Amino acid sequence: MTRRRRPGQRLGRVVVAGSGAALGVLGWFGGPVVLGRMPLFRVRQIELVGVKNLPPDAVIAALRLPARVSVFTDTRLLADRVRGLAGVAEARVVRRLPAGLQVEVREVEPAALVPIGSRGSLVAVDAAGDPLPFDPARTGLDLPIAASADPGVVGVLALIRAVDPRLFQRISGARALPRDDVLLELGPRRVLLRPDAGPEVIRGVGLVAQDLAAKGRPYAELDARFAGQVVVRRKRAGSGEWRPGPGA
Repeated sequence: MTRRRRPGQRLGRVVVAGSGAALGVLGWFGGPVVLGRMPLFRVRQIELVGVKNLPPDAVIAALRLPARVSVFTDTRLLADRVRGLAGVAEARVVRRLPAGLQVEVREVEPAALVPIGSRGSLVAVDAAGDPLPFDPARTGLDLPIAASADPGVVGVLALIRAVDPRLFQRISGARALPRDDVLLELGPRRVLLRPDAGPEVIRGVGLVAQDLAAKGRPYAELDARFAGQVVVRRKRAGSGEWRPGPGA
């Protein structure tokens, strides 16, 4: 015996299903607003990732979080605020439910330390020679000391750091020469470069230095200002002035 469904029964099921879908849409779009008012989701923990040289308090202050803020606040806005902080190259803010925010930071790479003022205090600068809010005394930055924030000098240092970190670690000082050439000090030795030296020149200097060290051959100066060549000198050239050579 087959029992027929009454029309009202099917209609009732359709209405219930439709109501459930409506509640789902409301929960999706309105949930964060509603949940954001609950004490459970108020921010109580901030985790900093990638902060090495910046003062942590400065990064937290850059967020400009109001009192009793919820983790459902606009994380893109918070990331933009951190990105506007000097010394920050990129930033991202991620929610860590129920009450945490994780701030991921990529700092600007410092290229050198430069003395400033009559006392010779050291300030970190980037590849363009712009000062960075990094405290060398607090963070223990191990960087070459450049005589000035000359963009040609610090730009070469930044390139060396990217291309040959081992060579970069050996540089103790740097300064500009006449015709804007760059002199690098590696303890008792020196390296001379043009300000427009490219990655291949840097790699060439590194390879020559490694070869000389492996063979135990002493030298005082490597001059890479000549096209396609690295000139090895047993004695320093007087003042590091430009000396035309083969292919120069």
